[in-house]
Amino acid sequence: MKRTYHGSCHCGAVAYEADIDLAEGTYKCNCSICTKHRLWQAVVRPEEFRLLKGEHELTDYRFGSRRGLHKFCRTCGIHVFGWYDGELPGGRNHVVRVMTLDDIDISELVSAPKTFTNGRDDDWEHPPAETRHL
Repeated sequence: MKRTYHGSCHCGAVAYEADIDLAEGTYKCNCSICTKHRLWQAVVRPEEFRLLKGEHELTDYRFGSRRGLHKFCRTCGIHVFGWYDGELPGGRNHVVRVMTLDDIDISELVSAPKTFTNGRDDDWEHPPAETRHL
């Protein structure tokens, strides 16, 4: 069941809310940026995401194919959310970094299904061979 969660960056300059059903699953990717930042994501439709404050505090980062957009706070550097500009099943989706959710119970995260994606090899159809470090 979807629930409205509230999230923010570390310094509080950026705040958002998103309607998320964690039972639908979360994602961890092995690409270089996701690995280095240990990003853990939940997918939400654009209409299920609302930026509450800090639009002017956000900075963009793109790399590789430049289709993935990472939004982070220019003050504290926390990657808060992002999206992919390419064609995806179901259309364009936002990704919320679940560790930026302020009102989530850790037991919800522990029990949320996790899918591992192989962004490092641009092989989104198969999980990476090694996931213990993610």
